[in-house]
Order: sequence, then structure tokens, then C-alpha cells
Amino acid sequence: MAGLVNYIAESYNELKNHVTWTPWAEAQRLTLIVIVFSVIFSLVIWGIDTAFSNLIEYYFTLVKS
Repeated sequence: MAGLVNYIAESYNELKNHVTWTPWAEAQRLTLIVIVFSVIFSLVIWGIDTAFSNLIEYYFTLVKS
């Protein structure tokens, strides 16, 4: 049990004193960039998926008739 407590104490010390954290304003800016990119990427994927779906549906209506 002492090993676990020591591990947690050392981890806390490492995070508090030795890790360089990104400033809050930069973290917010980078988060916004990731959100915008994710939305744009998902819209592109949705558009490609819709186009292929319509193309396949059109193909099968031609083959069926």
C-alpha cells in the first residue's frame, strides 16, 4: 500500500512542478481549431457518403428496370 501512496505522491509532484502546461488561452484556441476541423471533416465525409449512396441507388434502379 505504501508503494501506491508513494506513486501517487510522486505523480502529483511531477505534474505540479515539472510539466509545462499550455497556457489557458492557447488551449482554448487549439480546442476551437480541433472542433472546427472536426465539423468540416464530418461534413465532407457526410457529403461523400451521400453522393455514393445516391450513385449506388441510381445504379440499382437502372439495373432493376
